[in-house]
Amino acid sequence: MKLDQERLGSFYLGAEYNPETGKRLEQPVHYDARDLTTHALCVGMTGSGKTGLCIGLLEEAALDHIPTIMIDPKGDITNLLLQFPDMKPEDFEPWINEDDARRKGMSRQEYAADTAETWRNGLADWGIGPERIQMLKESSGLTIYTPGSDAGVPISILGSLKSPKLSFEEHGEAIRERITGTVSALLGLTGIKADRIRSREAILLAAIFDHFWRQGEDIDLQRLILSIQTPPLRQIGVFDTDTFFPEKERFDMALAFNNLLASPGFQGWLEGESLDIDTLMYSAEGKPRQSIFYLAHLNESERMFFVTLLLENMLTWMRAQSGTTSLRALLYFDEVFGFLPPVSEPSSKRPLMTMLKQARAFGLGCVLVTQNPVDVDYKALTNTGTWFIGKLQAERDKARVLEGLKNAISQAGGNGDAVDYDALITGLGSRVFLMHNIHEDKPVIFHTRWAMSYLRGPLTRPQVRRLMDEAGREASPKRAPGPSTSLPSRSAKAALASHEPPAGYSASAPVLGASLRPLFLPVRISRDEAVAAVNEEHRGGLQHIDAVLLYEPALLGDADVHFFDKKRGIQEKTRTRLLLPLHAADDAPDWNDADSIPLDEHRLEGEPGVFEPEEGPFFGAVPQSVNSSREMSGMQKKLADMLYYSAKQQINVHPDLDIFQHPDETQRNFLIRLQQAARERRDQQVDKLEEKYAKQIHRLQDKLRKEERELAEDEMEHQNRRNSELIGIGETVLGFFMGRRSTRGVSGALNRRRMTAKAKADIEESHEEIALLEEEIRDLQSAMESEVKQITSRWENVEQELVSEELSPRRTDIDVHRVTLVWRPYWRMSFDNGSGAHNTTIPACEL
Repeated sequence: MKLDQERLGSFYLGAEYNPETGKRLEQPVHYDARDLTTHALCVGMTGSGKTGLCIGLLEEAALDHIPTIMIDPKGDITNLLLQFPDMKPEDFEPWINEDDARRKGMSRQEYAADTAETWRNGLADWGIGPERIQMLKESSGLTIYTPGSDAGVPISILGSLKSPKLSFEEHGEAIRERITGTVSALLGLTGIKADRIRSREAILLAAIFDHFWRQGEDIDLQRLILSIQTPPLRQIGVFDTDTFFPEKERFDMALAFNNLLASPGFQGWLEGESLDIDTLMYSAEGKPRQSIFYLAHLNESERMFFVTLLLENMLTWMRAQSGTTSLRALLYFDEVFGFLPPVSEPSSKRPLMTMLKQARAFGLGCVLVTQNPVDVDYKALTNTGTWFIGKLQAERDKARVLEGLKNAISQAGGNGDAVDYDALITGLGSRVFLMHNIHEDKPVIFHTRWAMSYLRGPLTRPQVRRLMDEAGREASPKRAPGPSTSLPSRSAKAALASHEPPAGYSASAPVLGASLRPLFLPVRISRDEAVAAVNEEHRGGLQHIDAVLLYEPALLGDADVHFFDKKRGIQEKTRTRLLLPLHAADDAPDWNDADSIPLDEHRLEGEPGVFEPEEGPFFGAVPQSVNSSREMSGMQKKLADMLYYSAKQQINVHPDLDIFQHPDETQRNFLIRLQQAARERRDQQVDKLEEKYAKQIHRLQDKLRKEERELAEDEMEHQNRRNSELIGIGETVLGFFMGRRSTRGVSGALNRRRMTAKAKADIEESHEEIALLEEEIRDLQSAMESEVKQITSRWENVEQELVSEELSPRRTDIDVHRVTLVWRPYWRMSFDNGSGAHNTTIPACEL
């Protein structure tokens, strides 16, 4: 099969399938990514090809740069990282199942070679070459997270206890729902059986979370345990806290949480990356990520605990997004059994149901997968717009699917009885699925394409560890070596420097103008740390290191610069702090030579530190040009002038999208917002283009159907004329033998022959017209695909079209607070490295 032109926003899932002939058709099946905003359900028994279909869908999402959160209870989805563009047997060998090789009577190497060949041929049969696999590998930012384990990338749950970045006034109900879910998950993990709404344990925990989160304060488990013992609130409801929940009983509850925290096995839950959805979806550079949460190693309560926290965080992230009509992100749940049941109410059910009902407005699509539809809440089934239905094991499964499907069609305004879904589902085989999409006119039966990832089957924890190691997981940060404990003695006899003030320095600060009050930058690097740094630089080979503290004069300028852009609604104030070093010979210090520093003015001190006499401090000379209040006023005016001419606010702008980077917006967040806007514009342009061509194609198709009807009539007419002509010839021949000779018979035969020839000519004319119409339709479809490709290419690398614009301040937009003389400390180090005496200077203040 020839793969259609690559088009972002359209998922290549397979090809249409004829169940009557049992053959795959040449019509590829493309699925509009935006349709996933109304969510999808995939059902099918073991062996139906469900995993292959879903892996293919996730591959297409990665190619379309859709960030995805994947919940993988069994370990099947980890196969997404098994991408081998070169299709070499040695790529497959580490991951093949030895039992499969043994059953086929092959060695490990032979089976790897056979598998590589099978995968190469299978992909080629679907028009997929190595370049598309390489494109997938480069597009995907796949990471396997293993909660409670370091096999993959560990994930810390502490981020889930942090205060959500939402306003209580605007999102109070949503925050309370998250509190309820978090409390329920925590109680379930500790084994405390409590009603999440009525029990004292749940109410107390919810009150504690509410208390701290309203103040924007984060919680960790230690703080939670202490708050259970000594609650931060005096009463709950109308009762005081001790009456509502006696202290002794609270202690038992706190003890249960403390035992959990103290458990060695629980430490794995507290280390690793933060459970922050925004970080899990986008890298620091704004590149979309695909995050797989591998849960096969967890027990039932641990799975429920983590999934609930993940879903609650997902829900909070979703509500913080702006509205969109395009697909922004995906939540994929590989086996939803037990997390969305039809009767009971586990802690995972509420956030899942909320997303199914509300996520469309935010561009978040949910894909739920299950073997048995009877295990999924009925309301969830009717909230999914796309159904992928594979081979089912039991009649009750089929009955539940049919019931939910027809109800969903009815709620969408359709007629669930218009198609015999029962017969279609009954006839499905392996890797053949029925797709019902509420955005399309009719269901499609299709054969899934070959997966680009090697479908090895569920991976074990050791295999996950190896896979992530090969994928290049970030190494754990290593602790920097501490300073050497065997430093040269300060009292060494071979001292290289006397402790008299160095040339150009004095033992006391210079006398300044009466109105000048200099400040001191604090010494943050001790003498021992400075000595250790120099010794380490020379690999510990120094015989003696001598250090004295020097203070150099500098000017500290503090100002606000305001930037306004009425058209874009920008009103930005930038705090500017500049440090300008001074030299004794400076006649006119220039603010253009100053460095911008992130200095907290509270760190400035009024006096130098106290040091041993031989260490200094010694002071440099202050230029006369800044030694009076008049000169300092002049420097203040020069600072204002310099900022007026040089201070610029750079903003990135995309002219076509009319999107700009807000001054307080990070580059990462701007790129994420820009990519989403580009996706929306791309989808709008493709829709408009397809609508334009659809009118022309439909008009030609109407003509084509008319010509085909005329062709059928012409062929029937030709056949009738041909039969009439044959009958006439027979009558003429018979009359000739019977002695009846008549010119009338000959004339009639000629007339019938002429009518037959005309009917044949009409058939040929219809064939030619049909061929022309079909060619016109193909040309239009080809032109449309070409223009779609141009649109796709146009918006694929939208960040390359950014232009930079500058905002400049007005004179009145410069507000200089002060210009102050400050003393900046340095350590002057003298040492002998075996080749003679040397000096070096190390800043003693971290700016």
